[in-house]
Amino acid sequence: MQEKYNHSDVEAAAQSQWQAQDAYRVSEDAGKKKFYACSMLPYPSGKLHMGHVRNYTINDMLTRQLRMQGYNVLMPMGWDAFGLPAENAAIKNSVPPAQWTYDNIAYMKKQMQAMGLAIDWSREVATCDPDYYKWNQWLFLKMLDKGIAYRKTQTVNWDPVDQTVLANEQVIDGRGWRTGAPVEKREIPGYYLAITQYAQELLDHVQMGNDKATLTGWPDKVRLMQENWIGKSAGVRFAFTHNIQGADGNLIGDGKMYVFTTRADTIMGVTFCAVAAEHPLATQAAASNPALAAFIEECKKGGTTEAELAVKEKEGKPTGLFVTHPITGAQVEVWIGNYVLMSYGDGAVMGVPAHDERDFAFANKYSLPIRQVVAVEGEGPYDQQQWHDWYGDKERGVLIESGAFDGLHYKDGVQAVAKALEAKGLGELKTTWRLRDWGVSRQRYWGTPIPIIHCEDCGAQPVPEKDLPVVLPQDLVPDGSGNPLIKSEAFHAGVVCPCCGKPARRETDTMDTFVDSSWYFMRYCDAKNSEKMVADGADYWMPMDQYIGGIEHAILHLLYARFWTKVMRDLGLVKVDEPFTKLLTQGMVLNHIYSRRTAKGGKEYFWPKDVDQVMDETGKVVGAKLKIAVDSADGLLPEGTAIDYEGVGTMSKSKNNGVDPQDLIEKYGADTARLYTMFTAPPELTLEWNESAVEGSYRFLRRVYNFGSKLHAPEFDTARAQAASAGSAAFGKEAKALRLEIHTVLKQVAYDYSRMQYNTVVSGAMKMINALEDFKAIDSEGGRAALVEGFGILLRALYPATPHLTQVLWDALGYQQAMGGLLDAAWPEVDAQALVQDEIELMLQVNGKLRGSIVVAAGADKATIEAAALANEDFHKIANGAVPKKVIIVPGRLVNVVV
Repeated sequence: MQEKYNHSDVEAAAQSQWQAQDAYRVSEDAGKKKFYACSMLPYPSGKLHMGHVRNYTINDMLTRQLRMQGYNVLMPMGWDAFGLPAENAAIKNSVPPAQWTYDNIAYMKKQMQAMGLAIDWSREVATCDPDYYKWNQWLFLKMLDKGIAYRKTQTVNWDPVDQTVLANEQVIDGRGWRTGAPVEKREIPGYYLAITQYAQELLDHVQMGNDKATLTGWPDKVRLMQENWIGKSAGVRFAFTHNIQGADGNLIGDGKMYVFTTRADTIMGVTFCAVAAEHPLATQAAASNPALAAFIEECKKGGTTEAELAVKEKEGKPTGLFVTHPITGAQVEVWIGNYVLMSYGDGAVMGVPAHDERDFAFANKYSLPIRQVVAVEGEGPYDQQQWHDWYGDKERGVLIESGAFDGLHYKDGVQAVAKALEAKGLGELKTTWRLRDWGVSRQRYWGTPIPIIHCEDCGAQPVPEKDLPVVLPQDLVPDGSGNPLIKSEAFHAGVVCPCCGKPARRETDTMDTFVDSSWYFMRYCDAKNSEKMVADGADYWMPMDQYIGGIEHAILHLLYARFWTKVMRDLGLVKVDEPFTKLLTQGMVLNHIYSRRTAKGGKEYFWPKDVDQVMDETGKVVGAKLKIAVDSADGLLPEGTAIDYEGVGTMSKSKNNGVDPQDLIEKYGADTARLYTMFTAPPELTLEWNESAVEGSYRFLRRVYNFGSKLHAPEFDTARAQAASAGSAAFGKEAKALRLEIHTVLKQVAYDYSRMQYNTVVSGAMKMINALEDFKAIDSEGGRAALVEGFGILLRALYPATPHLTQVLWDALGYQQAMGGLLDAAWPEVDAQALVQDEIELMLQVNGKLRGSIVVAAGADKATIEAAALANEDFHKIANGAVPKKVIIVPGRLVNVVV
């Protein structure tokens, strides 16, 4: 082996060996315990970031350590390759999204291979490959046949300049992200998947405290996020009656405006109602009111999700229309509110400003009445200008000013009001869900084509199964003027209606990319099967044992994957109810952020490597300055220029605080990058980047290599043979002490591996190398055997984190001759005999103060320990002839002599 540690040579040698062995190809083996560990597949954006490095290293450590324990472990990888970023890049660079995507995949795959990840690349998938998305289309048609997929009109964001639908995130302040044109809301037909059919089961399996819950291996915060998103609510749906007629002379909605509420107990506090801009009553009111019509158009420019509306300023306009209160008979004014969505419930809400914070703010803004109908003992008086939390307290509240309902608490009040409304034929108890059916139609090019053919005579018809896949052209270049599939004659050429045979046109909408990521983990199990979506591989590997990914995917991706799995189960494709047994959401990687305002008021950011921090007398960072001259929007900034320090935040290209893993690997090696990301923080917590800690990780690996080079001498050959069966060796006092320390640490390391606390695993490895370096009794009885055994344990404990270095040392030192190759070497077992101590050290106290220590036999009785303490030289110096009054022994820890 080389005298000095050269990470490039070490890593090239290890990877060459793994490649020659095809070391990570995995097949189903009924005779082995299986373990399926998977990281969320990346989007091929062009380069890996440090979040990827951390995510995949966590997965890799798990995979390698379990393989050493005899598991058949699958760690696959693929690419979430469809999506809008590729189209944006195509517009910017005038290249087909396919070219940009495949180039990025090739580069990122090369980066992953440089990290030494134990990936079975024979199972690689790319969601833009027709062999993959054929099955998206196939399952969509099965859902269509079962009524799970269906077509209906949907409200979308429409850019009138680009003539295209925009995702919600592409609408910025009501304008298109690219054109700046005011965005319109339009209703167009699209396809939906009936995820609401599975709402109860999706809730049951994730809900904490539910007897049917199966996802106990998920973080509680993720389970709660899913539960809230599904949003089961028990309440009352009831109607406000009216005599408002439409243009056709008929009563709108048969004279009933329905609302749903979970707080029916507060019905006597209703002072207004609000409807969505698209509600029929709003349309009727706007027909003769230009100002109202203008407001409705303004509302239609807003977002289409609850999340957007939650942060939007609440605005409204009165319609001049009134509905009748179902119990009091009073006339209630109807407003249009920009915070009401037509797609949620009935598109109308009752306004109880006294006991709903949103309604309270709305009522104060527009000087609407506020009528208190709930009192809380010990609280008050009610302040109509300032909201207090007790106004909405349904647990302590009691109804007042509510006639027959006075004195009732929340639950009893809801039941009583529901009964009264039901008696009038105007309402009933009802369960509603926040969850809505999943709209999968996207008016974009780079995605799975929806397998539908449109015929003027026969309407929308499914593509025959024999004609799948409907292949997406890969040579189109979007120009920002809408979906290029619409204008692609090649895409539509030769298409005929499956029913009548007449010329027809293909559907040009493509599927939401969440479809692609909802089942890729199933496809890994049978990645090359051209005949079936999934087969025997899924029966063997699923459910996945450990899923690893970011918390940002805690809701939609995981929810859709769970739904997709249940649909596949019901279609007889898989045998599992849930796809992921355990879930780990790894923390983000953070770095310092430095910026300054430009002369024109903009903001520019600076790389941390170009900055020195400025600290106060306590060591707190209070500012920063440039340590080199830097070009900026205002010209060249000289060294020493003061800039702003913004604290730490997620690594981002836009903020110039990212770290390129490729640069890190080239400078320090993949093992250092892996070790640093594992050692610095527990996997589930955020990691704050620290360049000096990276260098420290590199120095540690150099120590390990240097120590191994010392064991390369021939005199250690016999010791290496003994290390394979350490129990057969004779160990003297010094060797036993070393083995005690190594095996004690090993016991903790094995426990830390079992709970995926990899930061303390690395800490354990550092303790081991310290003990080995401190061991000087090499020539004592069993000294060499203990040393070589300990280093072999260290290599196996460290191997999952730093596989290259440990692989090369394992082979160079000849461990494989006694114990086999490191890839499949058995995980080191804790030797119970090594943990048995012949002697123990007890701290010696005199009158409660530490004065030294004594060494006694491990099984020494109280009298022996007491005698040793009183005979100790340190005790005699302190006691100075005084007679001991009492001797207190704390077993295994200390002796305290009172004089």
